[in-house]
Amino acid sequence: MALKRITLRDFVIVEALELDLSQGFTVLTGETGAGKSILIDAVQLTLGARAEASVVRDGAQRADLCAEFDHTPSVLAWLQEAGLDGEDSLLLRRTVDTQGKSRAWINGTPATATQLRQLGDLLLDIHGQHAWQSLTRPESVRGLLDAYAQLDTRPLDAAWQQWRQAQGALESARAAQATLLRERERLTWQIGELDKLAPAPDEWEELSSQHTRLSHMHTLLEGAQAALDILEAEESGALSLLSRTQSKLQEHEHLEPEFQAIADVLASSLAQAEDAAHSLHAWLRRTDLDPDTLAQLDQRLTQWMGLARRYKRPPTDLSQLLADWKTELRALDAAANLDQLERNATQAEQHYLATARLVSRSRAVAAPQLSRAITQAMQSLGMKGGRFEVALPAAAQPTASGLEDVAFLVAGHAGTSTKPVGKVASGGELSRIALAIAVTTSQLGQAQTLIFDEVDSGVGGAVAQTVGRLMRQLGQDRQVLAVTHLAQVAASAHQHLRVAKVTDPQGHTRSGVAPVSGESRVQEIARMLGGETQSEASLAHAREMLGAEPPAPRKKRA
Repeated sequence: MALKRITLRDFVIVEALELDLSQGFTVLTGETGAGKSILIDAVQLTLGARAEASVVRDGAQRADLCAEFDHTPSVLAWLQEAGLDGEDSLLLRRTVDTQGKSRAWINGTPATATQLRQLGDLLLDIHGQHAWQSLTRPESVRGLLDAYAQLDTRPLDAAWQQWRQAQGALESARAAQATLLRERERLTWQIGELDKLAPAPDEWEELSSQHTRLSHMHTLLEGAQAALDILEAEESGALSLLSRTQSKLQEHEHLEPEFQAIADVLASSLAQAEDAAHSLHAWLRRTDLDPDTLAQLDQRLTQWMGLARRYKRPPTDLSQLLADWKTELRALDAAANLDQLERNATQAEQHYLATARLVSRSRAVAAPQLSRAITQAMQSLGMKGGRFEVALPAAAQPTASGLEDVAFLVAGHAGTSTKPVGKVASGGELSRIALAIAVTTSQLGQAQTLIFDEVDSGVGGAVAQTVGRLMRQLGQDRQVLAVTHLAQVAASAHQHLRVAKVTDPQGHTRSGVAPVSGESRVQEIARMLGGETQSEASLAHAREMLGAEPPAPRKKRA
């Protein structure tokens, strides 16, 4: 579960590089300026760091970076939630052109830099050579303690937000009482006006239809009577003509059998015409001009139109407008209910305080444990007798982070009092303290790859050997990559990569990475010990550090 392969094209001073990485502890070494940290920068860029045009190699059109990782359950879950394909491994790719524009892909699917950063949090942790600077930031210090305590602070943040919202609603209501009262009076009056009309949904269409019908009732009555006369006229009416036609066919159907079928059709038509005549008689009996109803409809339509013009709305909207105003009035009543708002704020405060006290108890348990663990790590990093303390002073007032501040205090030597980390004078001590914290907390989180970028700056001698031993120990169950300039650290690695920079005849500088082992690794360790001029003593020292046998002497030519 680690970084398997990284491929670079035209990145800074790297023209082309394909590097396979292994589990365990791997170091990257090389001369100053060779580009040791370029690989770390490339990994960070692949995982969503800010893209700039300066990363494109001179003369190239774009930088192309790929990183392949093994899957973890958390990564698979993230991919499924994001709707991305989950394959045997995770392939991330990012390109940056000379304009600084970047594109990204996750398993071949276009992705955003934000998505890359989210994956980066699950894949690896990077500890830089200035990691101690984060120890002066309250949010970083608090995050370290909470992670060590395996504390989920999301409920605390949610309770804080709920309390702030309840307090804000109460304060707004208190400040706006006069305005709310005027607004409520206006809404109450408007609702009263519309309530007199009591417009029902779809009523306007029904009123319009009825009014149109009654307005034309005289014409409708005349039309119905005329239709009835056409059907029932004694000689020329449709009923009489259909009846006579049917009779004529029936008189001759014994001579022509087809006349019987035609007569049957006429009989059916005659029955339907008689039904129509019967329906017209019934409609005429129950229908009159009804001027009273028409007057009532006129009055109601006038009310509708008047209110629609007053509130500048279509008549069809009046029913919904009334419902909206009543909803708004209920909201105003709730906003003006100071007693209820005060109860809400009190309940939210109590919930926040209860949640914050649980967080405080967890921090109080974890703080001395973390203090002891880091203090123990400091003893082997050249700070014998030094002490580390996680202090939890009460906060001046409750915050989204809880009821206490979190501070890291340190005493570099026995007999000295603890001081805030930021006030420790020695840069070397700061680096060692940051390394002690990194080693102690390296098992936190889900990331399977740990990257240390020259965190051993400012240490040497026996301390450097301890740093190497600790990193090798970490590499037993996680992948550890370290950029280092210390031979003692490099000699402790399971794998050793050397970064080298060369200049071609045209004056172009290129950087490359290659694994070293055997005698080539001995020479690299010797270079780190004594510079470019390698003596037999430095080579012997390097072999001793690596536990290697000296090479057999060459035979003299006869």
